[in-house]
Amino acid sequence: MASIKIRAKAAGGSTTVKALVNHPMETGQRKDKKGGKIPAHFIQELVAEHGGKTVMTAQWGTGISKNPYVSFKFAGGNKGDKIKISWVDNKGQSDSNEVTIK
Repeated sequence: MASIKIRAKAAGGSTTVKALVNHPMETGQRKDKKGGKIPAHFIQELVAEHGGKTVMTAQWGTGISKNPYVSFKFAGGNKGDKIKISWVDNKGQSDSNEVTIK
């Protein structure tokens, strides 16, 4: 199962994209029940692509909440086109998902 849920809708010459990313987003500052620090684990980069071109890039750090939600618009995009969102975290893990614009 993909860690990213995406919805994309085209209207009036632009496309609105909404995405929910399932990720723990640990800062490295919290402690576990035994008092040890929970290691940092967060998304560093989130990229959205349409038609092979990057339409949005986000550089994230430890200040982003668990299971982040992101919403953005870009010019262009038609019903039936694909939008792909991918992420890479500080541990080298990554995921991506692609949906059809409605």
